[in-house]
Amino acid sequence: MSARYAISDTWVLAVRALRRIPRNPDLLTAYTVQPVMFTLLFVFVFGGAIPTPGYDDYADFMIPGIIVQQMSFGGFATALGLVDDLQKGLVDRFRSLPMSRMAVLTGRTLSDIAMNALALAVMIVVGYVVGFSFSTSPQEVLAGIALCLLIGYAFSWVFACVGLLASTPEAANAFGFIAIFPLTFASSAFVPPETMPDWLQTFAEDINPFSIMVDAVRSLFVGGPGGDDVLPCIAWCVGLIAVFGTLAVRRYRTAALSS
Repeated sequence: MSARYAISDTWVLAVRALRRIPRNPDLLTAYTVQPVMFTLLFVFVFGGAIPTPGYDDYADFMIPGIIVQQMSFGGFATALGLVDDLQKGLVDRFRSLPMSRMAVLTGRTLSDIAMNALALAVMIVVGYVVGFSFSTSPQEVLAGIALCLLIGYAFSWVFACVGLLASTPEAANAFGFIAIFPLTFASSAFVPPETMPDWLQTFAEDINPFSIMVDAVRSLFVGGPGGDDVLPCIAWCVGLIAVFGTLAVRRYRTAALSS
């Protein structure tokens, strides 16, 4: 099948995924209300109690972290959608049609970029309301926005694997939450790692990829010492896409047959 048809099929399925949002407004809540709630909670409840040396305001430190957290969870829609399609037999129907098999996965992950862009815009607006402001050049800010969307796209493939492996939407939701949520808190997203116990500080600074991603975005948005993390962050994203993209494609080839 030609690349032109594969691109066309991907676009059709991406639009299909986006058109489901108005009929499932609870999904839209995850991209709008949830990040607003987390932002307000951390700034006004915890912000006054968390020291952030080198930053004039806790919002400047925290907003990049909560953006990366939201981007990492943006793939939930892909996981839930794939589980739903498998249960309803739609994936079997797609496999019987003269269409690109990759389009089912690439279309889903492509639609996540649009929804993550919406969530990113919401968080930036709310961030400005609570005191956040960009302090780098426009080029660096745009690079930071692009990096955020790349992070979200990488985790969309992670959640594509979750959706193809889970037996129910509830299982997909629980597995993704348990696997990723603790990593976001055991990182430099919300508190400086220097405030953590020694063993956890070592994990946050040297092992946890979320710290690399947060520090990279933070350096592009507000400056700081994380500029050296931009290239490692890109490498992590490319690696996640390569590994989980391959696993998702392999799982997709057998998932419909066993559903």
